[in-house]
Amino acid sequence: MTPEGRTRRWATRWGLPTTAAAVLLAVAHTTALNAEPLPDEGAPEGSDQHYAGSEIAKREGWAGARSSAAPDPTGKVPGMDVSSHQGDVDWGRPWGDGARFAYVKATEGTGYTNPHFQQQYEGSRGVGMVRGAYHFALPDRSDGGTQADYFVDHGGGWAGDGMTLPGALDVEYNPYGDTCYGKDQDSMAEWVRQFSGRLAERTGRHATIYTSTNWWNQCVGDKLRLGESNPLWVAHYTDQLGQLPSGWDYQTFWQWQAAGQFPGDQNLFNGDAGQLTRLASG
Repeated sequence: MTPEGRTRRWATRWGLPTTAAAVLLAVAHTTALNAEPLPDEGAPEGSDQHYAGSEIAKREGWAGARSSAAPDPTGKVPGMDVSSHQGDVDWGRPWGDGARFAYVKATEGTGYTNPHFQQQYEGSRGVGMVRGAYHFALPDRSDGGTQADYFVDHGGGWAGDGMTLPGALDVEYNPYGDTCYGKDQDSMAEWVRQFSGRLAERTGRHATIYTSTNWWNQCVGDKLRLGESNPLWVAHYTDQLGQLPSGWDYQTFWQWQAAGQFPGDQNLFNGDAGQLTRLASG
């Protein structure tokens, strides 16, 4: 229907002058153009542009920022995380530069798998790295258990071989709309609990939780305390760690810079190589 036809239909339906109906229709059209997309409006379940920290960097003002100095690496193990954003990785180079572990994006929601996952996941192990898979959560699309099953079925398994890290759950800002995916803290906490519980049933390991302090404290807060069961992988892009999310007293992994010496994001494991192997061994 033409804009003129819609205007006449509005005027007839509501008993308005044609000019008034035209103004209302224009306002409604402008509002629709400026509105944030919602899941039921056709937003996809996954993108090469979504990866650990992609939305944190945008929302917390870190996009394009580089730390002026590196954190003190004493007693820690350097590593990295990658997604399809990096494509196929030449794993010999980061290994030669000192990276000793990697997390690889496997899935997002229940409709996306990383097309480079096998090359990245198996390639990192092939050069000697301890590696693990992670899932980018879309908590407004399906329940936590359903997304955990999708993750495990598409690469998120675990083996107690000393080379496989527990699967990680990436919970951060919604790339499609509302920061907390339309959930209050209680319902978001329940979603994370569902995912981690189902992952533990399927693999024997609770999820490593990837998040930022700001997002977690806003969207989950103190409704869920996972410090005794779930390793923390925290994103904070400076050389000083700062406050941790509610529920943890220390971090297991720290994503401290979004780009640098290694492909993808730069990370530190909070322990030595022996402790990293023990984490992978369960």
